[in-house]
Amino acid sequence: MANAVFLQIHPDNPQPKKIQEAVGILRNGGIIIYPTDTIYGLGCDIHNTRAVERVCQIKGVKPDKVNLSFICFDLTHISDYAKIDTPTYKVMKKALPGPFTFVLDASSRVPRYAGSKKKTVGIRVPDNKIALALVQELGNPILSTSIRDEDEVLEYSTDPELIYEKYRNLVDAVIDGGPGQNVASTVVDVANNFEVLREGAGDIEEYL
Repeated sequence: MANAVFLQIHPDNPQPKKIQEAVGILRNGGIIIYPTDTIYGLGCDIHNTRAVERVCQIKGVKPDKVNLSFICFDLTHISDYAKIDTPTYKVMKKALPGPFTFVLDASSRVPRYAGSKKKTVGIRVPDNKIALALVQELGNPILSTSIRDEDEVLEYSTDPELIYEKYRNLVDAVIDGGPGQNVASTVVDVANNFEVLREGAGDIEEYL
């Protein structure tokens, strides 16, 4: 694979032409690395099975085993892919956009990768203008996973230029949206009374 495209996008005012260029890559089955409100994410179009398989290959996991999240634009978007009751909706409305991944029962619209029998899906609405602009332009969620390995030094996951050096032969585009954080989102299991599965940047107790 040729070197990935390196796109510098203003974090507070994402340039439409650059967002369209990144989304064009997604629509063609490409993989991008992009900023969120926590760490940088590795993502692709949720409906492109081959791209999902490439993401899993980079992560070193099998598509039917991996816990992947969807980046959504807003709560309306979420209800297309996950089942949300009223109490859950109220909590999520207060907490999002924000540094949380909510694990919800998946709707029938969630693709089943490689015969996966997973009945849940992780949902994110990050407080990041670039990520939200990408999803809005694409018209459906972006499948997302962290580029950070738990046992590795975190520096490369916060500096877009270092990320590019590491991943330029593995992905199709790296978006430079400024320095990233080195703390991931807080993962919350909605089905088990908002149990925190992974401590991260957000405190769900503030919204319960």
